Amino acid sequence: MRRLQLAVPNKGRLMQPSVDLLHDAGLIFEITERTLTAPALNVPVDLLLVRTEDIVEMVADGVAGAGIVGLDLLKEAGADLEIVAELGFGRCRLAAAVPKDSEAEKLEDLDGSRVATAHPLLTSRLLEERGLSVTIVPLRGSVEVAPKLGLAEAVVDLVSSGSTLLVNGLRPLATLLESQAVLIGPPGGNGAVGQVATMLRAVVAGRAKRYLLMNAPAEAVPTIKTLIPGLASPSIMPLADDTRVAIHSVINADELWHVLPELEDAGATGILVLPIEQLIV
Repeated sequence: MRRLQLAVPNKGRLMQPSVDLLHDAGLIFEITERTLTAPALNVPVDLLLVRTEDIVEMVADGVAGAGIVGLDLLKEAGADLEIVAELGFGRCRLAAAVPKDSEAEKLEDLDGSRVATAHPLLTSRLLEERGLSVTIVPLRGSVEVAPKLGLAEAVVDLVSSGSTLLVNGLRPLATLLESQAVLIGPPGGNGAVGQVATMLRAVVAGRAKRYLLMNAPAEAVPTIKTLIPGLASPSIMPLADDTRVAIHSVINADELWHVLPELEDAGATGILVLPIEQLIV
C-alpha cells in the first residue's frame, strides 16, 4: 500500500498540538529536534516535518498528500485545496487594528488608507469583498509597529488574546477571518486522507465531550434527562435497588461547571466524569 505523506509544522505554535493530535489519533512515531521525516510504525503514513509556510505549496504540488496548517495560510495562498477537517487548536483571528488615537471607528473608515499586513493577498481580497479600496503594505514580522514608523495608518494581523495589539498602542476595529489549524488535501482526496481525517475528527470531537455516569432515584429521571440529553438520549439501566437507576450520558465539556451542581440537586449520586479519547457521532 502506498504510504501517505503528511506535512506537519516542524516548529512554532502549531507543531506540538499537531504532534499530540496525531499521537492521540493512534499513530505511533518518534521525532526529535532534527527529525525531517517520521514514519508511523502502525499505519501507512509518513510525517514530513517542514516549515509551516511551505505546507500549502507542498500539498498543492503533490509532494505531500495532506498537511496540517493554519486556515489563514491556506486562504492567503489561494490554492485549490480542500479543508478535510477542522482541528480545533491554533485558534486566532485576522483582525484590522489602528492606533488608539486614530479617528477610525469602523472598518469602512479604512477606505483609501494604507494597511500593513503579513497576509497581503488575503487582506486585499477580504477588504475588496467589503467594498474597500486600500493600499496594501506587505511586511514580514513586526506588523504592529508599522503605524509608529509611518508606514501605514492601520494593520491587519493575526490576533489571539489581543495583548500584542495593546502593547503596541493599537485597538481592534474588526475581525476579517476566524482561523484555526486544519487538515488540508487535494480536491476529492483519497482513501488514506479520508482515514486520517476520520481519526483526527474523532479525537477533536472526543476532546470537547465528557462521559457521565451516575446513580439517581427513578423519579428523578425526567429532570436529569433534560439536563443531560446525551448524543441522542441517555442510557438508563435498573439497579438491584429497584427505586434507583444508573444513568450514562455524554455532554459538552464546557457545560460541566453548571451541570454537575444541577445533577446533584436533582438527586444524582456517585457522579463519575470520564474523558473521551475518540468520538464519532
